[in-house]
Amino acid sequence: MEISRNWRLKNQRYRLEGTTCTCGYKSFPPRRICPRCKENPQSVSQFMGTGRVYSHTTVYEAPTGFEDYVPYSVALVKLDEGPMISAQLTDIEPEEVTIGLRVEMVTRKLREQGDTGLIIYGYKFRPVLG
Repeated sequence: MEISRNWRLKNQRYRLEGTTCTCGYKSFPPRRICPRCKENPQSVSQFMGTGRVYSHTTVYEAPTGFEDYVPYSVALVKLDEGPMISAQLTDIEPEEVTIGLRVEMVTRKLREQGDTGLIIYGYKFRPVLG
């Protein structure tokens, strides 16, 4: 991913910014047109970053660049505000993940970009502590 694209996505990656339509539908990632009512414009919404695991799987054969993390869990997380988001889980062993597990967003290193060494950060989810 080039630096310019990483810069464009920073708000959704670091602050979980999505959109809310005038009809009330909330989307992540941000959308120009509402998937429900097909209207425009959308207003920017920042989601709290908490929710529950809706579904999950464990990755044993990782794509290039993610081999060091195997095995790792990927989940569909239903945010408290409503949108469903896919994300890697962290700070938990794959066999400990359960549907309904309460999770929160954290910013973590996703990968390094090629020979330039640019570190790409983004969101992952971990179990809610406490």
